[in-house]
Formats: sequence, structure tokens, C-alpha cells
Amino acid sequence: MSHSLEGMSRASSLILNHQLTITSSTYDSKFFFQTKLNSSRSPSLVTEDLRSFVSKFYTVHSTNSASFMGLSSIGTASDGMQLCIFDLRRGQHEGQELDKILYFFPADLPFSTQLSVIGLSEGLITFTRIFSPEAACEVIEAERHSHVFYEAEPDIWMVMIVEKSKESEAIWRIDALREVLKEIHSLFVMFHGSIRALLEREPGGGLTRAHLYPFIMDYLRDFLIGKKLQLPSFRDCLMERRSVQMLTVGREAAIEVQTLVRILESSAGNLPCFSLILFQDLLVSTTLSPEDTINLFKYAVLRLTPLALSSGAKSWSYLRRGNSSSHVSIGSTLPSTGSVSEQFYGSHDASHAGDNRYHVTRPLQHDKWFKGKDGFLITDIWGGDIGSLNVTTPTVWLHQTEERMYLCAYQYKSLTIILLIPLSSILNGDQGVSILKQQLLENASLKILKVEEKLSKGWGGENAYHVSGYRYLLVDGNRDISRASPPTKVTTLSKESLLALNRLREEVDAEKSRAKWDNPGREKDLEVCIRAKNNAWAVARITGGKELYMVLEKANETLLYASDAVEKFSNRYCSGTFSLD
Repeated sequence: MSHSLEGMSRASSLILNHQLTITSSTYDSKFFFQTKLNSSRSPSLVTEDLRSFVSKFYTVHSTNSASFMGLSSIGTASDGMQLCIFDLRRGQHEGQELDKILYFFPADLPFSTQLSVIGLSEGLITFTRIFSPEAACEVIEAERHSHVFYEAEPDIWMVMIVEKSKESEAIWRIDALREVLKEIHSLFVMFHGSIRALLEREPGGGLTRAHLYPFIMDYLRDFLIGKKLQLPSFRDCLMERRSVQMLTVGREAAIEVQTLVRILESSAGNLPCFSLILFQDLLVSTTLSPEDTINLFKYAVLRLTPLALSSGAKSWSYLRRGNSSSHVSIGSTLPSTGSVSEQFYGSHDASHAGDNRYHVTRPLQHDKWFKGKDGFLITDIWGGDIGSLNVTTPTVWLHQTEERMYLCAYQYKSLTIILLIPLSSILNGDQGVSILKQQLLENASLKILKVEEKLSKGWGGENAYHVSGYRYLLVDGNRDISRASPPTKVTTLSKESLLALNRLREEVDAEKSRAKWDNPGREKDLEVCIRAKNNAWAVARITGGKELYMVLEKANETLLYASDAVEKFSNRYCSGTFSLD
């Protein structure tokens, strides 16, 4: 079988820049990947490793060129997106290859195609470790597809494969797609524990698959626009996933909030507890670790806040078709299903009837949270009957304490309070939780009313953080906090401006990644400016773990004009953090 290895003579210089390109005239197999170079290997050895790998890999797949790497089928599957989770420790013997597949979307693809995709991913992971034993592969760029990798747990990989398109709407940032994978895993662990722990409980893998499939399908519903999945694109470049948005409060309001937190803790008596307080969709206070705060904040914004409860009934009711039970029973093997729309529109809820071995909760299901008469939010997701108000209290797994906690959510107008209490601390289960809720109402009701009133008076509405003439994103990586222009204001930007900012963020992502590899533990200061086709300026300034991204459509004169505008913004709204002086 013939194949070509263009650019081999340039291998040395490319590798030193952590880049490597392989091309073949036969297949969609022009790759670009970025990884850390193992400096102990000479360029000639690396070149020989590369030549050997490509030769062996092409030989293995030469008998099935139509499905090489599983890429030929992507264009017809789920609008060009595939998502899989697999375990490198499983399925290492002939005849057991299916065991390594823990999740695959869309599930209606033949198992041979699924194995081909996962086999390619496994091969690329193994190959790139030649260059980078310490840093895992992050992205493979083929001619028509992007392969995004994330090692969620040791030897458990999540891979998203997205089809490139000539349509500008299909332009995305790789880091934004990887953040989606991280978010899926973090939320899954918060509700169900680690994937490895599930595999250890039931080595056959059926229990793990039974939890992963409905969870991820419910998560992906949030990306549905009509019947099409809309992944984060260039239009979302002024957003930062995996961060929290804080409410700015005055001194008096802050004191009231601190007093409320102490009352919440005292209401639990001697029981250890944690709290999270939100106003609208903004974080006011947290006693949780940063990781747990991000996860619980995300879940609250998705399903618990007043906006989530009100929009759920209006925006998502049309998605529910057929059986919408909060629980599903799934066998050990995922069967093939119909179309992608069927997977989202309910038929899959019934298709996993299997052997009824597993009782699985679906915490991300829509329209399952309601506000009770006492102000506490209730759901039948964990069991029980909403009609009789006899429901099982929700539980989550905290990363900070490594134990399962009861989740109690209370809502008064725009204020949402989440209280977490260890299961081990309450002996009577749901009855003990009910007593705790009553104590909370007796002790904190008046203070809750006062805090909500104080925050409402100081609230400037959805455009509270709008700055005239600027479209911006502020990220504090040290505290996992972000703030951005209101979405309604971002939509006024032209496509050219957003595309320019998206390119700029890709440049920054690459620089941050290189700096992380070259100088671990050291932050790199950086400034990047891009002039868009419409003469707008896209600017990024990075310093001390903090990032500022900005679009200035009116700054159409000179770079000096744009730089001066950024300086004014930094001095007025960021205490001079991003000033060059």
C-alpha cells in the first residue's frame, strides 16, 4: 500500500516548535497536533518513530479504507459531531474490544465504526506519548475534522470529533470544546461519583454505561437549537465556561450576606454544612471549594434559579416526547437506535428497557424542579411523588470533603440558597432533612427577606455590567471568576469582529499552553491585538493569571487609539490591573 509522508525533511524544525504534520494522498489524514517534546529524543529518532507508526497504522486500516478512522461516517452523524468515552485498561484482548466503549454518541453508528474511531484515538494517544510522556495529547487537526482529547481520569478518555465546515457558523475554539468535555465529567462526578469507581463497583461496565448515556444526553439537550446541536462557536468567544459570575455588592449588603451565612450554619446546629447563595444567575456567597462552587453554580444556573425554573417550562417543554421518566433502566450493552432526533426526543428513554438491573437518576432532566409552598425546591428525580410531596432529598458528591451530601435549595423571589449537609450527619434520612428545613425557616426567614430586598435595590438589571463602547470579557483564573458584557450587547457585534476575537483567543490559548509546558507554575504576561476586516480591534491582555478580552468596533483609527481605550477601561474598572505602566 502506497502512502506519502510530505514534510519529513522538515521534521526537526517542526517538532522543536511542538508541531508535526503528516499527510497522505489516500485518506483524510493530514494531522496537526500540539504536544510537548521529549527533548531526550533526537530528531532522527522521532522521524523514524513517525515513519514506523504511519506505515503500521495505514497497513492495519488498508483492508477497510471506506471506514478509515471512522471519519467517512462523521458527515452524516449528528450534524458532524461524535463524542465518545473509553477506558484504555479495558478490551485489550481479542474479542473483548467492545468492553472499552463506555459511551458513544450517536449510538446508532455500527459498533465497527465506533471501534474504528476509538481505535484511532487510542493509537494517537499512544503515539503522541512518544513526544510527551508527561503532557497528554490535546487536539488532532485533520483536513476535515478536529479531534479534541481530554483525559478525564487516569486512562479514561473523552474525545469529541467535530466536522469542519465551510460555513462560518462552524468555527470554534478547541479550548472551548475541551471545556465542554471537562464540564460533562465534573457534573457527572458531582452526581454519580467517578467513572473508575463505578467500574470497580460493577466491572462488567453496564452500570457505568447506564449512568453515562442518559446523563450526557440530558446535558446535550441544552445545545439543541430546534433539532440541531449547536456547539460553542465563535459567537461565544466573550464567554468563559467553567467559571462563576459574581454579583458586585456594597459594604452594607455584604455584611447582611455574611450574617445570613452564619445563621444558615447555626440552623444546622452541630452538623457540618456548606452554603451557596445566588441572586438571579449571579453568585453572592459560597463556603465551598472552588471546584465544588463551579459545579454547583453551573447546576443552579441550569436548573434551579428563578430564570431556569421559568424558562424551563416555556423553552424546553417541546423537547419532551414519549416517556419522560426521571429514571431509566438500562442493560449492559447500549443498543443501536434510530435517528439523532429520536435520541433526543424521547424514544431512547424507552429503548433502554434492557434487563432492569440499574436504577439511574437523571439530575439534568428538564422541567423536574418545582418551588414548593414553603419556598423549598422539590423534585422527584431522586424518587418519590411530586403530587403527594413525598420525595427523596437530592444528593451530590463533594470534591472538597469526598463524601455525599444532601442538597436543600430554598428560593425567595430572586434569591436562591443552597445548603449542603453530609448524609452521615443525619440519622433519620429525609425525615431529619425535613426537620432541618423547618429550623432553617424559623431562624433565617427574616434575614433572607432583608438580604433579597437589599440586593434587589442595588441591582442594575441585566445590563448592570455593560460599559458603553466596549464589549469585553474579564477572567480571573486564580479564583475561577469571569465577567462579561451582557449577551444582548454582544449580539450587536458584527460577525467580522467576533471572528477576529475568536482567532485572537486561539492565539492566546496556544501561547498559554506553550508557557505552561516551558515554564510550569509561572504565569506569562501577554498582549495580542488583531485588526478585523471591518477595521475593529480585538485586544487581549494577560497578566498575573487574569485575562482581559475586548472588541472595539469604534476604534477604527490607529492601534494607539485602541490601546488608550483599553488603558481607560483597565484603570476605571480593573484597578489598573491591565495597564501597561
